[in-house]
Amino acid sequence: MLSRLLLDPFALPFMRRALIEVLLLGALAGGVGVFVVLRRLAFLADALTHAVFPGVVIGYLVSGQSGIVPGALVFAVLAAVLFTVAAARARVGQDAALAILLTSFFGLGVVLVSRQRSYTADLTTFLFGRVLTVDSAQITQTAVVAVAVGLVLYALRKELLLRTFDQQTAQAMGYRVVLLDLVLNLMIALVVVAAVKAVGTILSIALLVVPAAAARLLSDRLLVVTGLAVLFGMLGGWLGLAASYEASINHGVRLASGATVVLALVVFYLLALGVGPLVRRRWRRGARLPEEVADVDELRAGRLAPEAHVGGGVR
Repeated sequence: MLSRLLLDPFALPFMRRALIEVLLLGALAGGVGVFVVLRRLAFLADALTHAVFPGVVIGYLVSGQSGIVPGALVFAVLAAVLFTVAAARARVGQDAALAILLTSFFGLGVVLVSRQRSYTADLTTFLFGRVLTVDSAQITQTAVVAVAVGLVLYALRKELLLRTFDQQTAQAMGYRVVLLDLVLNLMIALVVVAAVKAVGTILSIALLVVPAAAARLLSDRLLVVTGLAVLFGMLGGWLGLAASYEASINHGVRLASGATVVLALVVFYLLALGVGPLVRRRWRRGARLPEEVADVDELRAGRLAPEAHVGGGVR
């Protein structure tokens, strides 16, 4: 019975492609999402999901389906750069910069759509995605983004960690904090672009935030949190697709695949919310892990020396 629910739907080629896509997105968004949650950048991720919308519309109007990703990429990079520059200025707060970006970019997208004779399904579904229609080219694009982002996260993990918990020390050690912020913001933008066709510009925020938030409830160790976030992202994608297929095909209840994936992620969060305190106490009673793993609470409180976690990097 369990095998039928979890494996049989993916015998179909379009379901198999959708599964590969959500597994890649789950791993990609899970890894980046840890820094989104720790840096409290969920509003930035939300703003970027709206900021790419005019790029999606322009790309579609110019080149059809093939223009969606390039258009979204241009506006995502533009929004990330503008936010980083605006937030670095003392007179402009991050919340104000995000509000300006969100309203202006998304407003532009709505204006562009409204100029068409009708709100076509092809444009409006980009808000919610069409994960069942992904093709091999899109999977390849997502895989390339995942590899690139993974390499950057690995190369700058210590610098990004120090910037997350101790900005003053990072500056004192000569690191270019603004450049580190730009790198992280660009990675968030790339995740949004990679997810735009599969789960849409709105639901991609869930992939970035929910798995990492659930993982943070279960552990104080950064390495463990990252691993759990990636696992939750991938498993939520798998279970969401399987549940959507089962309900739609075998029970006559039509469920949107992308939205069902998000609901599966939310279930993980609710479960983590319930068992989190017990699991964290058990972790703390166990043997202490190597210091490179990094305890999130101790880093935030300054009880672990930042120098133990930082090597050469962006200076």
